[in-house]
Amino acid sequence: MSEHLHYFSTDMRRWAVTLPFDLDAVIGQWDQLRAVMVRHMPEAFNRDEWAYLITFLDPHNLERPFLQAFGRREALAESSINGSIDSLARPRGPVAVWLPNNVSLLGPLMLVLVSLTGNRVRLKAGSQAEDLTGALLDFARAHLPSGPLAAFLDDCVQLERFDRDDPRNREMAKGAAVRVMFGSDESIAAIDALEHIPGGGAIAFSDRRSEVWMETSQLHQDTLKILIKVFAIYGRAGCTSPSRVVLLNGRREEAVALRDRLLELWPYAVRNDMPIHVASENIMARQWAAALGWDAELAPRNSVMVAAGTPGLSPVAGLMSLLVVPATVEQAVQTLPANIQTIGYALERPGDPRWLQILAPTSAKRFVPLAQMHHFGPLWDGYDYWRQLFEIVEIA
Repeated sequence: MSEHLHYFSTDMRRWAVTLPFDLDAVIGQWDQLRAVMVRHMPEAFNRDEWAYLITFLDPHNLERPFLQAFGRREALAESSINGSIDSLARPRGPVAVWLPNNVSLLGPLMLVLVSLTGNRVRLKAGSQAEDLTGALLDFARAHLPSGPLAAFLDDCVQLERFDRDDPRNREMAKGAAVRVMFGSDESIAAIDALEHIPGGGAIAFSDRRSEVWMETSQLHQDTLKILIKVFAIYGRAGCTSPSRVVLLNGRREEAVALRDRLLELWPYAVRNDMPIHVASENIMARQWAAALGWDAELAPRNSVMVAAGTPGLSPVAGLMSLLVVPATVEQAVQTLPANIQTIGYALERPGDPRWLQILAPTSAKRFVPLAQMHHFGPLWDGYDYWRQLFEIVEIA
């Protein structure tokens, strides 16, 4: 692949970004694939995952990481380039990605974003997860016409699946200019301890928890259905899935009423039954919650356990166990988990500057509308990680 220069600018700086392909052509090919995706879906995906991936591949969404990192697109004539560029961004080098077991859709999303940087990428699929990355790769390779994206996926993307003791982990770490690691604190520490390039980049997405903040004025039926769908797609397995719903400035009886409405709406928002082992776990979780002082109930066919209580009660674990608590804003902040990642909100005035003051001293990484809790992008867990896949050359 030959080098292509693309130009961007902010009010303070002009950028040249070099890629091994024409950016618009690659984005155009991802868009071409969307047309096929609307008609065909691999068996490995469910409909919600496939629909989200189709939306993710929108050309405007794929251009957005460049606009966020480098500013406005510029169409510069060759004659006007001399002396006008302040910085050159180029692909940093091979990227190694260890994908998680709990949220398998992160693999395809990360593959798409890394493909835009032009870096060679080697991905390790989660050994215990559905391999959606491989399913997307196979689908793209089968349906893309010849072109820069098809060539990149064939020549520059390597996907493998092996366990944590496999020597290929050491190969990945040693050969990567940037290591991107998803997983538990322990697994990330083990990967980080492997021999790697001195000064090589390391981006770690470790164990996180998320929750929902809602005001009583926002408990509309459509909003509650969104909450159910956001929770149901991964249960509590996903780092962006809410483990509890905080009813801001609410009362206990309002939390109980919210629990009842969620249970009533569940069958209409989630049509499929849970696997038998999950339904059985929910029965156990209800008994456990009741023993700890929660007011816990099950949805029809034991598909979810929702419990109302107070912020001070001991939490209940369980894949499909959702907790609802009334709390003041101060109590909500004080009882945030230490590893809080996303706060999904349903607020009357989310743009009120007081929320910035409330969030500033917390360790929360994202504060987003409820429907966007699972949205993955170039900023994640407090990292501007996508931009770190480029090396920056100062030009004077």
